Amino acid sequence: MLILLSPAKSLDYESPLPKVTPSQPRLLDESERLVEVMRTKSVADLARLAGISDELAALNAERWASFHTPFTSRNARPAVLAFSGDVYQGLAVRRRFATRDYTEAQKTVRILSGLYGVLRPLDLIQPYRLEMGSRLATDRGRSLYDWWGPRITAVLRDDLAASPGAQVVVNLASGEYFGAVRPDELDAPVVAPRFEDTDARGRRSVVSFFAKRARGELAAWLVLNRVRSASAITGFDGVGYRYDKAASTREVPVFVRAFADRR
Repeated sequence: MLILLSPAKSLDYESPLPKVTPSQPRLLDESERLVEVMRTKSVADLARLAGISDELAALNAERWASFHTPFTSRNARPAVLAFSGDVYQGLAVRRRFATRDYTEAQKTVRILSGLYGVLRPLDLIQPYRLEMGSRLATDRGRSLYDWWGPRITAVLRDDLAASPGAQVVVNLASGEYFGAVRPDELDAPVVAPRFEDTDARGRRSVVSFFAKRARGELAAWLVLNRVRSASAITGFDGVGYRYDKAASTREVPVFVRAFADRR
């Protein structure tokens, strides 16, 4: 089983780190080539590319300029401890994971990245902002989807073959990031859980903030409970969500939370 996550825009390079054994990104050579492309961009170019302010674009220009290898624990930190957005707040590895849980996550969790392609949780990364949906022209095409081509899928396929349990992909990544994967070439079914909240009138919808947190909660639950099959996912009941069999399909299990159960 492999669990796919998106990265986060919010980064944490200040909090103390637990004692873990970091690893190196496996597509770092490709990342270095992308960094060279990004170094040719002006602050205004970076602002337009990412739709961000000039101030934030200037920060990212500094990051591209200072990017260097080799990655060490002094100039980089493990991806799962660097990303700090909503999904990673739900994952809460600092609070929940022991050494053996990080070891399990290395086997089963993969983070899709515009710069690094595919990351394991303990792969070292330096701070960056480069979203997978960026229309970045390179010698491979007009987008990062063109840049990565079949490479991300090839890594996932190999990792899936080596992962414990059933050959299944649990997609907890956004559409933007999963768009870099070629599902037909994974040789495994893809399950994409959906999280819905009801409002005070009982109307159901996907609320982005809550859904992101729930994806992190589910990923942590899968790791901590050593879940090995897609069918077991229906047992998840974190932060008030309950499996809705009637609304679900095999490919899209639906979890619903009542308005009163939000916490």
